[in-house]
Amino acid sequence: MDLNSDLGEGFGAWKMGDDEAMLDIVTSANVACGFHAGDPSVMRRVCELAAERGVAIGAHVGYRDLAGFGRRALDIAPEDLANEVLYQIGALDAFARAAGSRVTYVKPHGALYNTAAGNAEQAAAIVDGLRRYDPALALLCLPDSEMQRQAEKAGVVAYAEAFADRAYTAEGRLVSRKQPGAVLHDAAAVAERAVAMATGGGVLTADGGKLDLRPDSLCVHGDTPGAVELARRIRAGLAEAGVPLGAFTG
Repeated sequence: MDLNSDLGEGFGAWKMGDDEAMLDIVTSANVACGFHAGDPSVMRRVCELAAERGVAIGAHVGYRDLAGFGRRALDIAPEDLANEVLYQIGALDAFARAAGSRVTYVKPHGALYNTAAGNAEQAAAIVDGLRRYDPALALLCLPDSEMQRQAEKAGVVAYAEAFADRAYTAEGRLVSRKQPGAVLHDAAAVAERAVAMATGGGVLTADGGKLDLRPDSLCVHGDTPGAVELARRIRAGLAEAGVPLGAFTG
């Protein structure tokens, strides 16, 4: 099982999360590419730290929306979106290669992730940008989503992701961050959910139902308060359950 986190989300003098501590725990790092967060110095440092630790590097591409942290949906033409995805992958891969590593996968961020889960046109644009850079790159996305379907249609390998620290709807989508209880903070409960997801036990939805997700990778958000402790508890829980850890692109 892979354990990933959204990292490199500082910008200039503004710091977010503890990238160094998280990189000691996770097996894959979704690194912001400068559109929703991150800047060249942040990207370089996170890529260097990931390369030193043997952590897989993924391009965390988003809408061009620094002020909204990429969590506001934008009306963008598919061709423009494909170009912006291509641009972001290339920027991050330059830093990854300078650090002796490379980008091995792409994961959309925030509003782009949520929109493309159900919008075929946006999902296809993401896949198009990925393929134009390197069709061998993997796509990390929600299972049974338009992103997964468009990737498979284009011959791109898609891996299913589940969120240990987010609540789910009955349809298998993430509960909006505007709703109470959308982000989970109890470390013990989050670790228990993660182990259940990784071992085929499913996860309870916000309305009390149950989803069978069967993910290839588990995500804990780097900007969630207490993220380092959450990640540590998840990793320990997986180890105790006998679930081997490793990057899904390894």
